[in-house]
Amino acid sequence: MKKLGLLLFVAVIALTLSACGANKAETGANEEKVTKYTFGTDATYPPFEFEKDGKYVGIDIDLINAIAEVEGFEVELKPMDFKAIIPALTAGQLDGAIAGISITDERKQVVSLSDPYYEAGLSLIVRADNTTINSPEDLAGKVIAIKKGTSGAKMAEELAKKYGAEIKYFDDSPTMYMEVANKNADVTLEDFPVISYKIAVDPDSNLKVVGDRLNGDFYGIAVGKDNEELLKKLNDGLKKLQENGKYDEIVNTYVGKK
Repeated sequence: MKKLGLLLFVAVIALTLSACGANKAETGANEEKVTKYTFGTDATYPPFEFEKDGKYVGIDIDLINAIAEVEGFEVELKPMDFKAIIPALTAGQLDGAIAGISITDERKQVVSLSDPYYEAGLSLIVRADNTTINSPEDLAGKVIAIKKGTSGAKMAEELAKKYGAEIKYFDDSPTMYMEVANKNADVTLEDFPVISYKIAVDPDSNLKVVGDRLNGDFYGIAVGKDNEELLKKLNDGLKKLQENGKYDEIVNTYVGKK
């Protein structure tokens, strides 16, 4: 009888522990998991994204982190050359990208783009002492330095064809600027807020903006084609930030009031 009682006691304890374990596993299974998305970015494009004190900062970086906070997801940033971002998205290597990406009909064919979040527009940039280039009509016989894969590259190609200019391609903006400053190229094209920021923070850049803006590009956040779930989160989050004042706070941190 004692042996039978002992066996019953052990069985009850085992069942109790088993039940506790089942409840723990069930609780763990019911815990809401936070989705993490990988976003490509160009870390050499201030004031939208750049590295400072070992961290990535800028309008785009702060914006995507703020959207993630209000929409309840996490962001993993993957810095890369701008020209590699769209191919990485179409190959499924990224969930999204925020990198001063101009919204164009061409890009809409291969990726989905969020609502516009910043008005940019391309400008001509020359060396500070250049007095021969003031408009696209002055590009005949000149050398244009441009970053690969950008909307600026597309416009540079159109201008070169129209006015008889030569194009030199580069992987990043700093090298493109240096070519003009060192007289290895005559002119470059860059988004107005980007070049304005560079000249403001780097008085030794030896560059200046000439003429009127060449277009009225708007930036959008890119996601894989037909990723409606993430696209909705981005648009909803962007709208919330614009309504609660956080968007203006982020932009004003880097470029002041527009």
